[in-house]
Amino acid sequence: MTDARAGWPGRDLRTGQPHLSRSGDLMDAEATASPARPKRFRSPTARQNITGWLFVGPFGLVFLAMLVLPLGYALYLSTFRKTLIGGTQFVWFGNYTKAFDDPSFVSGVWFVIKFSLVLIPFQMAISLAVALMIDVLVNRLARFSRLMIFMPYAIPAVIGALMWGFLYSKNFGPIADVFGAFGATGPDFLSSDLIFWGLVNVVTWQWVGYYMIILYAALQGIDPELYEAARIDGASQWQIALRIKIPLLSRALVLILVFALIGTLQFFNEPKILQQLAAGAIPDDFTPNMYAYQQAFSLANYNYGSAISFALGAVVFVCVYVFLFATRKRGSFLS
Repeated sequence: MTDARAGWPGRDLRTGQPHLSRSGDLMDAEATASPARPKRFRSPTARQNITGWLFVGPFGLVFLAMLVLPLGYALYLSTFRKTLIGGTQFVWFGNYTKAFDDPSFVSGVWFVIKFSLVLIPFQMAISLAVALMIDVLVNRLARFSRLMIFMPYAIPAVIGALMWGFLYSKNFGPIADVFGAFGATGPDFLSSDLIFWGLVNVVTWQWVGYYMIILYAALQGIDPELYEAARIDGASQWQIALRIKIPLLSRALVLILVFALIGTLQFFNEPKILQQLAAGAIPDDFTPNMYAYQQAFSLANYNYGSAISFALGAVVFVCVYVFLFATRKRGSFLS
């Protein structure tokens, strides 16, 4: 005997078990009675996400181990001060206050700022002129020229600095020999008076090719129909370069200017290599990075060296932010 209500599962009066009158009700009861089984196969989107993380994972681990963790540890060290009497003390931002009051750090910051004001426009002018000239050439000479101009960037900075140290040497360098052949004395670019311009030459030689490639690639993205229309209107190559090419290169010029600004404010490799050859023209506090290196590895003052490094990072961030804000507000630094 079952419940008399049609269409509803009744209950057997003898056994007390539910009695289902419809096949659909039977399926619903089984679905309700048995717990939902987990899906055996993931969705395509989930599989794609897992695949992407597997590709990114090795780089993420290296990035975390070689950059994030060392930076975090250096930031931790910069909040402490170690003395012979008091031991290690937590000083919050005391090391940063000391750094911005330190004449060596402040003079080094002013030096790299002045160096940037001279070096960066010089680099950009040369790289822009070379990129415009190579863009006009369409023969094999253009390919060879691009390779030769880019080659100094492929040379490690240490090797390049040692090479220029040999060229600058007043005792056995070829520059001194050339001037000596005419009975004259060559300029000593490793002296205190000319070391500034000697470093400008070294850095320009190394980075102009890299910036030239960026500008040349941007020139290749300009629609050639603009040049044809300008020629039809009677424009010369000089007018096309000034009125069309250079304005359309404004974004690429901003990019290389930011790269040059960040790299120059962190100036270290070239003066550190030439320090042994310059005979006192490059002191240990010549640049902020060299000063931080001296504090950390020569004087074993790791706490203050870390603070100097982060203080320099703050200076770089402020300079780049101010420049990007100014160019964004005006649309372009060329306008």
